[in-house]
Amino acid sequence: QVQLVESGGGSVTAGGSLRLSCAVSGYSGDYCIGWFRQAPGREREGVATLRTRSGSTAYTDSMNYIDSVKGRFTISQDSAKNTMYLQMDSLKPEDTAIYYCAAGRPRYLSSAGFFCTWTRSDYRYWGQGSQVTVSS
Repeated sequence: QVQLVESGGGSVTAGGSLRLSCAVSGYSGDYCIGWFRQAPGREREGVATLRTRSGSTAYTDSMNYIDSVKGRFTISQDSAKNTMYLQMDSLKPEDTAIYYCAAGRPRYLSSAGFFCTWTRSDYRYWGQGSQVTVSS
């Protein structure tokens, strides 16, 4: 049984930092980890993705970010702990949202190989969500 358990989050002032953690268990083979967020009244959006494999490290250069967080957020993995992280620096009030980690299988295209998407339906398993609040 696949489980994703999140921790971290909280409240900070603009310019501050927070780190979210997502402990993954029960997943075998290649998979994608996505961090999504949902602000009040808005659609859930993908923030960062990473492709990895159970019992090993993430694929090199497999990290992707939406433009609004590039240079400020970092997705990473501690393979020994089966834990994924989202380090969030230089936080802005517009980053305020509930953040979710999610896991799913990568897509494949002959022209691109395996890759992770921003499509919510491609992620079968979800964490419980963590509130991040950034005040100005």
